[in-house]
Amino acid sequence: MENIITGKNIVKTFGKGDEKVGALNGVDVEISKGEFVAVMGPSGSGKSTLLFALSGMEAITTGSVMINNTDLSALSDSELADIRRTKMGFVFQQPTMLKNLNLLDNIILPALQGGKKNVGVIAKKAKALMKNTGIDGLENRDTAEVSGGQLQRAGICRALINSPEILFADEPTGALNSKTADEIMGLLSDINKDRTAILLVTHDVKVAARADRVLFTKDGAIVSELPLNKSNGKDIEVRAKKIIAQMAVVGI
Repeated sequence: MENIITGKNIVKTFGKGDEKVGALNGVDVEISKGEFVAVMGPSGSGKSTLLFALSGMEAITTGSVMINNTDLSALSDSELADIRRTKMGFVFQQPTMLKNLNLLDNIILPALQGGKKNVGVIAKKAKALMKNTGIDGLENRDTAEVSGGQLQRAGICRALINSPEILFADEPTGALNSKTADEIMGLLSDINKDRTAILLVTHDVKVAARADRVLFTKDGAIVSELPLNKSNGKDIEVRAKKIIAQMAVVGI
């Protein structure tokens, strides 16, 4: 299967001299188009840094990151911003919405920033996304007038407004209760079924159990990976037990 992301020998260090810290130490990783990959590991293992590196949000020290056939390190800041806006979507633990805009305006903002002029068409797509994620009717609500789960759904809508090829999610359920977290993961699974690739960082084995493959990080390296059988896609408990067993094997 064709890769959407290819990272080779990725090294990322922070600081200088005696204070230099290695966050990623020669990481190789491939993500296929339409694949759902979860990344797990202890705090400080490099999992979020890997997500930021693969999305171009964090410049790497050495190595290479390719999206399709484009080397991110060869792009100017404006070209990189265009790639992130048109080919990538981002969902974080705490959605970063503009407080002076309602939910609908927050969702359509990336499309407008990308130069799309037909506001009516963009708004229609945004409302369809809101309906699909269960927050239709909240278009005119301020960000402070909705629940955390509703705000996260709005963040997912915003991430999808430009029809990205890959969605990057960093602990997207970390601030949610278990019921809402399960609903959000159901939405992400449905998005993946539409062939949008997902790279997701999480501490939660039940969240990771939704993925096709789990990468385990430790000390800035990928120390193991676990393919998960798609035929068991609905059996979260079985998949979660496989993940826990593999975590014990690699000592995380």
